[in-house]
Amino acid sequence: LFILLVIGQPARGKRPKEPGENKIRPVNKKLKPKTPKMKERESADSSLKSQSILTQVMDKGRFQKLAATLSLSAGQSIELRCKGSNVTWDYPSYLDTFKDSRLSIKQLDRYGQLILANSTAADTGEYSCWLQLCNGNKCRKDETRTGSTYIFFTDKEELFVPTPSYFEIVYLNPDKPAVIPCRVTTPSAKVTLHREFPAEEIETDGTDIIYDVKKGFVYQHPTSDHKGIVYCKAESQGAPQISIKYHLLYVEVPKGPPSTTIAASSNRAEVSDSVHVICTVLGEPDVDVNFRWQYPGQESERPVIIQNFWRLINRGTGHTTRISKSVLAIEDFEATDAGNYICIAQNLQGETTVATKVDLN
Repeated sequence: LFILLVIGQPARGKRPKEPGENKIRPVNKKLKPKTPKMKERESADSSLKSQSILTQVMDKGRFQKLAATLSLSAGQSIELRCKGSNVTWDYPSYLDTFKDSRLSIKQLDRYGQLILANSTAADTGEYSCWLQLCNGNKCRKDETRTGSTYIFFTDKEELFVPTPSYFEIVYLNPDKPAVIPCRVTTPSAKVTLHREFPAEEIETDGTDIIYDVKKGFVYQHPTSDHKGIVYCKAESQGAPQISIKYHLLYVEVPKGPPSTTIAASSNRAEVSDSVHVICTVLGEPDVDVNFRWQYPGQESERPVIIQNFWRLINRGTGHTTRISKSVLAIEDFEATDAGNYICIAQNLQGETTVATKVDLN
């Protein structure tokens, strides 16, 4: 009886389990190699994790995960997909600037789609996507669900990524790296940096000056010695090609709210005089300044003319400064125009308020 019980219990317990086990086990076997391995790989390598939602659509409906860089021949079309129901894309900004009809972006139920048709060398650049997490009207980027690849659209006729201008200004700030953006369409091209006058090749030592195929030449610690006009030269299986010219201007203006002054053409005016009040800011060449005015006749809607303009000046020591001005003009001065004229100048660092008084004689 003892032996029968030992043999019988497993037999009894085994019969009902068998059909269930046969059904479940194959499913587990298929799933196990995929999901846990992906998770392990993602946690071990954050770059794989960030690229997990971006794929390239290949022929016959195949999909390919994208590496950090991809090389395609100019003329080819490409379709990228990002998994998710609320996908945001980033791509070379000039495609937006010119509202290029070759670019199509759609959001479908389960993925975002980017199609670029008839690619050109100018399309070379970073293509990335991420999921937006939204709560009501507020959205933020989901840092764990992103994808990015840098695509070279190679063209032997255009070794340098084309730009809309023939000449560019690059500002050299002592407190941040400066980039000479002569990017190439062929990652294997040999690129060198040259000064126009005196004519010479500039040595890239890999420390102070480096070449980044996705950015161009990077001056890690710009100084006034680097100023001047430079260009890049690229070689790849043919005649060398020359980039556009870059004018390097050295800047040394302290960061902070605008350095602002105000002056009136006269602080005492007669009735029917013409009066100008000028608000002046000295600042970094590439920092925009916005002006606002408060003046005595504002509430009564007195007609005034306000003009804003700026220009770059070279201070003779190799330093470049931007002068921004706002001019408030009253053509026919009246008693209601007498009082305080207040100028508020604003940049990304803050704002500065200055004032001057104009009295009636």
